[in-house]
Amino acid sequence: MTQDILVACAHGTSSAEGRAAILAAVDQIRAARPELSVLDAYVDVHGPELPEVVAGLPEGARAVVVPLLLSVGYHVRVDIAKAAASRPGTLSAGPLGPDERLAGLLAQRLGEAGLGADDAVVLAAAGSSNPEAAADVERLADMLRHRIPNRILPGYGASASPTVPEAVAELRAEEATTAADGSAGDGVRVVIASYLLAPGYFHDQLAKAGADAVTAPLLPSEVIAQIALDRYDAAVAEAR
Repeated sequence: MTQDILVACAHGTSSAEGRAAILAAVDQIRAARPELSVLDAYVDVHGPELPEVVAGLPEGARAVVVPLLLSVGYHVRVDIAKAAASRPGTLSAGPLGPDERLAGLLAQRLGEAGLGADDAVVLAAAGSSNPEAAADVERLADMLRHRIPNRILPGYGASASPTVPEAVAELRAEEATTAADGSAGDGVRVVIASYLLAPGYFHDQLAKAGADAVTAPLLPSEVIAQIALDRYDAAVAEAR
């Protein structure tokens, strides 16, 4: 009997550390669901490229492409949807976010970075020209606001505004205004919460954005594998 297939589709990165983090997450998916055949694929930077992976799937096997991406956007709406439509029996699942578990993981990373109760937070996402992607990030920010008391402002690495440096500057300006009014003490910091899966170009840029601290990316964490499998199950259930 042919195994069902989960194609875990990530963006791709030139960072060796980032590639290793994604492959480790794929291994966690395999370990959690051994009855599935789990393959990795990518939409940019390097291979194996998603269209070739889908084209090479065995005939008759059910497959689900699960985006290892945090929001909707071009890659989900176009690249992944097109690849899934190119082969009968292939479904496309939703992205990993927004999800309460990601908000919990971000809160954990902020704690690891030493977030103080009075610090301000920039929620730093990769960014997309698709307005649905920004809406996803805003929903995730609302989830995070229910977990921590801090001021939270989304910022983006590309294709959306404010950029991460602009968001940091805006929070700095708010801090200066509040201090001038005499209603804030010293020591308020700006901390960037990296809403990125793995190390790579965008995460490296966060260190240059002018914040006092930057959290580690979301990986490594078994939470990502758990959400990916939930997205797989939801796609299968919807198809039924």
